[in-house]
Amino acid sequence: MVQKKSLTEDAQEVFRAIALIELGARMQVLESELTLSRDRMIRLYREIKGVSPPKGMLPFSADWYMTWLANIHASLFYNTYVFLKHEAGCSHLDALTKGYRLYLEHCKHSDAEPVLDLTRAWTLVRFFDADILQLTPCCRCSGKFVAHKHDLQHNVVCGACQPPSRAGKTKRANAAKPAVAAPQPSETARAA
Repeated sequence: MVQKKSLTEDAQEVFRAIALIELGARMQVLESELTLSRDRMIRLYREIKGVSPPKGMLPFSADWYMTWLANIHASLFYNTYVFLKHEAGCSHLDALTKGYRLYLEHCKHSDAEPVLDLTRAWTLVRFFDADILQLTPCCRCSGKFVAHKHDLQHNVVCGACQPPSRAGKTKRANAAKPAVAAPQPSETARAA
């Protein structure tokens, strides 16, 4: 016999769904984390966002997290998630939402553009749960960063301590370029 949820349990699920939708969760994330029916989650999504939920595949490659900037952001988020889950005693879903909010807050205070959306953060946690990724200590700063499960673990340096030679230069170069002035008509064109 299927046990019915109480009204308070149902309301808590709705509030969790609202929090996830406001943070940008896709339907696949909602369906995986919550027990509400798909129809209710779609109605909630439309009510909160004003549009239907986006369709399409979720990120599926752990390699995305290995690029320099994505790795720094993923490491920041995942270390926060682990702290909230193990040290603060948060449930998986609370650690995910609180950790992601703290990540966004850190980006805002650092004037950095967030690289991870909630779906990428959720997928990152799933890669760790599936033993595809691990946290590896940096030999310089001793901070732990995201790495493939079977990568070297000794004498490795994180992307924050050893950024690639071109890291951030394109963005700075574009910001430093003066606004392009409208071309001036030539002397011959004016004389005509």
